[in-house]
Amino acid sequence: MKAMILAAGLGARLRPLTDRTPKPMLKIAGKPLLEYHIKRLSAAGITEIVINISWLADQIEDYFSDGSDFGVTIIWSREQSPLETGGGIFNALPALGPAPFLLISGDIWTDFPIETLSIKPLKPNNLAHLVLVDNPEHNLMGDFSLESNRVGFGSERHTYSGISILSPELFNDIDGQESVFPLRNVLRSAILSNRISGILYPGEWCDIGTLQRYTKLNKQITEG
Repeated sequence: MKAMILAAGLGARLRPLTDRTPKPMLKIAGKPLLEYHIKRLSAAGITEIVINISWLADQIEDYFSDGSDFGVTIIWSREQSPLETGGGIFNALPALGPAPFLLISGDIWTDFPIETLSIKPLKPNNLAHLVLVDNPEHNLMGDFSLESNRVGFGSERHTYSGISILSPELFNDIDGQESVFPLRNVLRSAILSNRISGILYPGEWCDIGTLQRYTKLNKQITEG
């Protein structure tokens, strides 16, 4: 199984840190956040990784190069300007190939056991498998419901963690290689067709999307 890490965002809510440093290169306990993701993928036996980059892309590519120093092979998917989550994935599909792949958002911190996903292909008729978490303070309304391991739009919702297995078939109806759109646009129709499964993960998870959350997490990890 291949993996894709989303790392092309501007990180506007993390300014001024991201004015000169791309969000994936912000350090947690002395190492770039992206490095943790790459090493965990490698430890899980996933060594072919596609990473999309845009803002200050040279800094990221110069640090990780082809990935050989980290035990992986990295293919860089460059975007002139960020294509959002869905557009970034769609743009990278030629490098990802026809099989389902593991997706990780580059701006999360978690202890989720990635290896549990890498050994489980999608079930027949499934187009995606999402990892959901309890709603954090900044997303109390949640994103998706979960009933009998099926993802929906019910009243009791959880937050999408940024970790999933996706089938390239999700993007069959998208036209135009430079399309800009969020991942939820393609998930919606598949959810309504009951073609997405999910699990609720109770462990450690944090979206570092703001300066306050990043500072708090970095302090916790450094001191802990």
